[in-house]
Amino acid sequence: MITHFIVVGLLCGLSFSHECRRELLVNIDFPGTDITSVFSPDAEHCQNMCTQHSSCLFFSFLRSDWTADNRHFYCYLKSTPSGKPNVQNPLLGITSGFSLKPCNPDLQPCLPQVYHHVDFPGADYQTLFTADYEECQRACTRDSACQFFTFLKQDFTCPTVRYKCHLKFSWPVPRIPQIIRLNTRISGFSQRMHITQNLNTECEGKLFPNTDIPISNIVVLPTASPEHCQTYCSAHPLCTYFTYISHTFNCYLKHNPGEIVLKAVAGYTSGLPARFCQLDNNWIKKTYVGIDFPYSDIRNFLTSDVEACQRTCTEDPNCQYYSYITETFSDPAHRRRCYLKRVITMPAPPRVTKLTNAVSGFSLSNCHYKAPLPPY
Repeated sequence: MITHFIVVGLLCGLSFSHECRRELLVNIDFPGTDITSVFSPDAEHCQNMCTQHSSCLFFSFLRSDWTADNRHFYCYLKSTPSGKPNVQNPLLGITSGFSLKPCNPDLQPCLPQVYHHVDFPGADYQTLFTADYEECQRACTRDSACQFFTFLKQDFTCPTVRYKCHLKFSWPVPRIPQIIRLNTRISGFSQRMHITQNLNTECEGKLFPNTDIPISNIVVLPTASPEHCQTYCSAHPLCTYFTYISHTFNCYLKHNPGEIVLKAVAGYTSGLPARFCQLDNNWIKKTYVGIDFPYSDIRNFLTSDVEACQRTCTEDPNCQYYSYITETFSDPAHRRRCYLKRVITMPAPPRVTKLTNAVSGFSLSNCHYKAPLPPY
């Protein structure tokens, strides 16, 4: 049984005032005005990362032929109030371009390119041996948890790991950077954000109230509820169970396939992932009073109430979640202000490096991939 996590209604129909500019400017740098940097294997991937970032409007990418220092595959996401670079300089080894936000971009971009002598270090959840990188990519494509891969070719330096295929994971569902308690805030999620696993059987999922599962942590994430935490555990291929702590909003994903040890602790909720049924998404429909989801704003505006804020988030395909400032806030100018938000959900390697006789690439699950017909 294959479980596919799909976040519906994230990017189509974006409305930005800037013109659609798809072209890539080779050997042109947009210096300064950085928001952050990420890793990308090429300028097209960097452009897609900029497109999905909440505030990126343009970018500069340091290619593999960059020689000024050892920074390769760095993708610098940038923004200015005007939406245009302040400066454009000719510079070898850099490709720059613009966010595709005004271009009605693909919800789930197809990433068909493979990268020879390139490694995507980290994020492994499974390894196997395959005849070639094409078979490794097929294995990644058919595994719903796999977002990208690295294959070590037959002439790789270390003979014991030749033909090894590394399947790798990155989050296909939105992760909120931080959750804090604030009595002047109400937060929630877009009602379009149906997190579906492409399964016909529905289930509520197994939760253990007032229960901790000690140790075996693999990652800690902010979540708004135990059900939100369970969704993350169900998406992560290594999560065998989880514990959610209500007073800190911390979701501890855990990996221990050998045993489960339950311990009674008030305020903790533990549970199991759902791999073969469609989880109840009622946690998305709720509003969370006294809770703020800071950062990752795409826009803000004054509105009548939190219901109108949620409705606008739902109507804006780019909005994944929101926070609303109530009438009790100290500054009248910010009362009843609605902040719409989003984060990156496309495949994103944690690092990209040069590695001789390695081949890396992405799952083709978004490409409607079909194997070519054999020749006559």
